[in-house]
Amino acid sequence: MPSSVAAIVARLAAAFVLAILSLAPAPAGAASVYTIAGVEVDVTDTDASAAKMKAIGEAQVKAWQRLVARLAVEGSAKKLAWMKPAQIGRLMSSLSVEEERTGPGRYIGKLNITFLPDKVRATFAKNGIAFTEKVAPPTVVVPVWNAPDGAVLWGETPWRKVWAESGADQSVTPMILPRGDEIDAQALSVADALAGDGQKLEAIRFRYEGAAILVVVAEPVGENAVRMRAAGDTPVGRVMIDKTYTAETGGVEAAARIAATRLLTLMTQKWKQENPYEPPRPAAAAAQAMSVSVPFASTQEFSALRARLVGTPGVTGVNVASIQPGGALITLNYQTSIEQLQAALAQNRLQLSLVSGAWVLQAF
Repeated sequence: MPSSVAAIVARLAAAFVLAILSLAPAPAGAASVYTIAGVEVDVTDTDASAAKMKAIGEAQVKAWQRLVARLAVEGSAKKLAWMKPAQIGRLMSSLSVEEERTGPGRYIGKLNITFLPDKVRATFAKNGIAFTEKVAPPTVVVPVWNAPDGAVLWGETPWRKVWAESGADQSVTPMILPRGDEIDAQALSVADALAGDGQKLEAIRFRYEGAAILVVVAEPVGENAVRMRAAGDTPVGRVMIDKTYTAETGGVEAAARIAATRLLTLMTQKWKQENPYEPPRPAAAAAQAMSVSVPFASTQEFSALRARLVGTPGVTGVNVASIQPGGALITLNYQTSIEQLQAALAQNRLQLSLVSGAWVLQAF
């Protein structure tokens, strides 16, 4: 095969694979709560191709775990620990590659995965898991590191690093970390933040389009503990916390991570409990009308039949078009399907049937 033809075939094959992986591209920061962005993988195997396939399976599991943590109530991960990559894959609608690098027997990538809402809901329901799909208005978080040598707001600190790596902006109670650039530094000083200067805090909140702003102070205690303090109103409710968190290993940075995770968990769990998923109500059937012949032996019988008819669920009106000895012609208004209407009428001992192309209603 000529080299030029081989090159074209190779490009087409690559395009085909990419199309399969990106049926519905999900860019980072996608608004859907069913999209998990930036899933990082670093996998080795016999060759780069095998490493990539292995990485995709690993990414599916990681994305699923993050989705469960995002939407479901605390403890749900244990109920779903039995799920394998193949089972998780059946819940996915798309997988797209944000970044990737390959080498001999190695694949490094960052993937975006979107799940099928209906299938995820069904999986949660089958396993008795409560969850939410509703996302709270964002809160701007202002992390102050109150170290022994002085409080720091915008500089590089263990506390700011923890929030930058927390993924809090992708939770159902998103918390936005300000960039900490020159504009932020001019708008709000560490003294302003600690003093709770409302006007200056409002400037930061406005810049990042948050619904609220929360100053969270972390103070190292010894070598492996952090005291976290926060007080303020958020879309989840009033936050009041003053607690010390200790890490067995990892020092104050690990303790800071525990503290930040706990605050985010408290906020998300409260939000999930107060905003559970509710299946959409089925749309009401359109109002309909039909002409119906009603045979009867006496006016008393017709009156009794009409009363049962009006009281039937789904029947919205009965209008008498004409009446004469032995029968009447009525217009029956209803808001359901014919089958549901017939079943409801039968419960009231009324039979609606089609006779020679005309609808007939009789008591039985």
